[in-house]
Amino acid sequence: MQSNNLIAPIIVAIGVIIAAVAFAMVTTLLESADSGADLRLTRLEEAFDAESAQRARLEAEIATLKADLARLRDDMSLLANRAPVAPSTVEAPVVDAEGLTAGEDAQHQPETEALTEQMRAARDRFNKGITQPRNKTMLALLGRPREDLGTDCRGITNPRLKDLVETRQVGPIKATMLKPALDSLERIVAKLQADEPDIAAKLGTAGALCVRLIRGSNSSVSNHSFGTAIDITLQGELDPFADGTMQIGLVILAEHFNEEGWYWGGGYNREDGMHFEVGEETLQKWVDEGLIPSQ
Repeated sequence: MQSNNLIAPIIVAIGVIIAAVAFAMVTTLLESADSGADLRLTRLEEAFDAESAQRARLEAEIATLKADLARLRDDMSLLANRAPVAPSTVEAPVVDAEGLTAGEDAQHQPETEALTEQMRAARDRFNKGITQPRNKTMLALLGRPREDLGTDCRGITNPRLKDLVETRQVGPIKATMLKPALDSLERIVAKLQADEPDIAAKLGTAGALCVRLIRGSNSSVSNHSFGTAIDITLQGELDPFADGTMQIGLVILAEHFNEEGWYWGGGYNREDGMHFEVGEETLQKWVDEGLIPSQ
């Protein structure tokens, strides 16, 4: 009977010991598991931070590449509008009545030929207060010229914009442009004829209206598509593109175009001295005055 009375306490004691051992083992395992989990979590966080930094660097590089690509597309667009350069001609020496070659003073070029001499202009003097037309502004104010745009010149199919465009002879220039732009061009030419008749007589154009995308782009529309841009030649000669110099006559012309609110391409990072386009402020002014009906 006594031995039976001892069995119960022994069983309880064994149970307590087993429970204590089990508790100790579980606690050890949990502590070990927590430590491993913390280590893995720390490593994952470090890897995530490294990946985030790498992603930020890649995004910055992509943004830079996109900006470079946009500039290249603009350059390609400007070059695409240029007509082939006519071959230069060499004039015979000037001779006097006796058949002798004239002296240096007598052979000096006439003033009109000096218009196409190249010079470096202080480009920051120009385009003051005039914003180069952005694609989103042109589309907002004038609408899309046509839906099926490509890289080749086409006509306008947008009825509203088409009604605002006409072909007109402006002095020696025949151009198809937005009517208010032609009115503005007429004022520029009239002022030239009064103040700079030599330049006015030598004006020509390498193109105005040309409905197309900027070459190399699937969405950006060339500003020539809206009839608000024109490329000017002097004495039939094209100004070299992005060579850092511009024809003297174009530099003089730029002042007159700026007075009418046109942006001069000579102010581009890669200058295009022959290119002139109506500035954003002038376009908005024409909308406010009702010369361009609001969409």
